Amino acid sequence: MSEEPENVRAITISRLIDAPAHLVFAAHADPVHVKRWFGPVGWPLSTCEMDFRVGGRFHFQMTSDAGELGPPFGGTYVEIVPNLRIRYDNSFEALGSPVMVTTLSFDEDAEGRTLLTHHTAFESQAVRDEYRGLGFTEGTESSLDLLADEVREMVAEMGGG
Repeated sequence: MSEEPENVRAITISRLIDAPAHLVFAAHADPVHVKRWFGPVGWPLSTCEMDFRVGGRFHFQMTSDAGELGPPFGGTYVEIVPNLRIRYDNSFEALGSPVMVTTLSFDEDAEGRTLLTHHTAFESQAVRDEYRGLGFTEGTESSLDLLADEVREMVAEMGGG
């Protein structure tokens, strides 16, 4: 890991989702839900293997709508605090791929909405800049749009919308 301070090698994206934290968290914890929203529009998960527990691993791969396979990636769940926080490391499976650490925070407000904060720390500012140039921010934003849609459907299924 770099000696650079985390704030210069990280990307943080927040999204207010009109649902309680336990539902937004559940959408991250269950592969049935994750497969419906993870990845930017046009690049859904074709592989979604999750052992959702501290020390458990995940293995994902996206396939474009045109059938192009994306590189496989995965990591280990480092911290899970139900309805509050998920932290995991993540990298492409190719040898030498940089490792990033993502922390997801779920902060529910008095109206029952959840501020989801997606914070990813990269190995260095240069790696962060490389991923930013490859569309990391736009891809994450697109994925969060899909997450909001999935959670809205979860609320509707519960009779709340």
